[in-house]
Amino acid sequence: MTKMRAVDAIVAILEKEGATETFGLPGAAINPLYSAMKAHGGIRHTLARHVEGASHMADGYSRAADGNIGVCLGTSGPAGTDMITGLYASWADSVPILCITGQAPLAKLHKEDFQAVDIETIAAPVTKMSMTVKEPGQVPGAFQKAFGLMRSGRPGPVLLDLPFDVQMAEIEFDIDLYEPLEAAKPKATRKQAERALDMLFAGSHPLIVAGGGIINAGASEKLVELAELLSIPVIPTLMAWGAIPDSHPLMAGMVGIQTSHRYGNASFLASDAVIGIGNRWANRHTGGLDTYRKGRTFIHVDIDPTQIGRVFTPDLGIASDAGAALDILLEVARERKAAGTAPDYTGWAAECTARKGTMQRKTHFDNVPLKPQRVYEEMNTAFGEDTTYVSTIGLSQIAGAQMLHVFGPRRWINAGQAGPLGWTVPAALGVVRGKPGQKVVALSGDYDFQFMIEELAVGAQFKLPYIHVVVNNSYLGLIRQSQRGFDMDFEVSLAFENTNSPETNGYGVDHVKVAEGLGCKAIRVERPEEFPAAFARAQELMEEFQVPVIVEAILERVTNISMGSELDNMTEFEGLAESSADAPTAILALQG
Repeated sequence: MTKMRAVDAIVAILEKEGATETFGLPGAAINPLYSAMKAHGGIRHTLARHVEGASHMADGYSRAADGNIGVCLGTSGPAGTDMITGLYASWADSVPILCITGQAPLAKLHKEDFQAVDIETIAAPVTKMSMTVKEPGQVPGAFQKAFGLMRSGRPGPVLLDLPFDVQMAEIEFDIDLYEPLEAAKPKATRKQAERALDMLFAGSHPLIVAGGGIINAGASEKLVELAELLSIPVIPTLMAWGAIPDSHPLMAGMVGIQTSHRYGNASFLASDAVIGIGNRWANRHTGGLDTYRKGRTFIHVDIDPTQIGRVFTPDLGIASDAGAALDILLEVARERKAAGTAPDYTGWAAECTARKGTMQRKTHFDNVPLKPQRVYEEMNTAFGEDTTYVSTIGLSQIAGAQMLHVFGPRRWINAGQAGPLGWTVPAALGVVRGKPGQKVVALSGDYDFQFMIEELAVGAQFKLPYIHVVVNNSYLGLIRQSQRGFDMDFEVSLAFENTNSPETNGYGVDHVKVAEGLGCKAIRVERPEEFPAAFARAQELMEEFQVPVIVEAILERVTNISMGSELDNMTEFEGLAESSADAPTAILALQG
């Protein structure tokens, strides 16, 4: 055993656990840990401009990095409270991040010392574990437990709070004797898989609802294999978008009252048996439960036993990791297929595929100012199947989910349940860290973009290149649309005459100047025909300068995006593409 500071042991543990990507801000109470990172040299650190931004960077990194865990660091007091939103966003979507905060010395915790706050209690509701480590000898065990918890069961964040003197204390520690804990994950049994397939095969129009648990388990290929083996269409949730490529014949579309496809809702309403794997039955996916459940048998597979029955009681519940469940389902399904006892669902699958060509929303508008639908059409044309999209909330995200195309797992990175404004910029920077050299495209409305716009400087400083599409109508568009029910348009306009930038034409903030002032590049688009050249130039600028490049699209002030309260009661706007002539090429290519 070797005598060393607790913080030196922490850094060695981070390296052994594979958590070598950190985001944060140094400060007096966390400087011991920073000194250990500097001495070690193997932990990369990205200096954020806001501690909340650091937490979203760690979140974006974990979502993109396929198994690695992002770490966010901050000093005592407000650093921890600033990171609560980031912890909530990751906890809500089952994303593991490790938040490490500094703290006042142990003897001063009860004396209302400067920047001393009970962050352990504050963070407890939005973490799997929140702990102020009060004994230096507990440090290795606390970190070992933290990583074990983050990887076990339903993933999620952990906060470890380190008093200054605990960090500085010397402990006996040997990293060669430290071993990460094995992640605990339940597995479906053969009997459960047999019963699930019995119930699924009792239906004539079955569907698989694929949730984010499939992404977490790295089980997308298994999902596609099961769907192809049985010819059963797949409905991905927003968190699982890309688990089956949009161009796959069995990708039946997303379902919901906001981020959904018309053909997805129609196919779901025609179904009679549903197996949900790794999903939560979120309310914006289901809409009203009476409509969603009517006439259908439900099987629910989830890694967290307490999720089963939380929203509604399924006909069969199975506590299992999504990958393990798919393994045993595939085993039983292959046997039944070989024995000729599996029903033939090719006709039903063909019906679902055909809807893609006849139930599209219109995107091809030539209006000036721009309609947002045209922006997404141009994005589909400009960006290839290898693109990873990052977005969070608002009409921009809802319309993007209705109209963009995603072709692989972890290529749609979205803060789904929490939806914090400002998440997109810092999360995109974390995604770039998690996917070095890959094409990353973020999508924001103007308000989301303005929330944490200062983090663009991080992208410029650390050479984190990506393209950020900002659809600017100078409005809180989703709130304005929801205010229609109150017959008002109140405190939702961001427009003003900018005396420094008359070229913004009353839209207010000059995003181009702000982005350039933060060290990035920016292009403004006002006409549909400008998009191809703008996106091509954005790619050139990104490659040349290795910084974020903003492409701002100036929209008409008011556009309503299709949504509703029930799957069978969606309000559509601006016309529909009822024939394949106006359907996106990438979707129709699969139909020959």
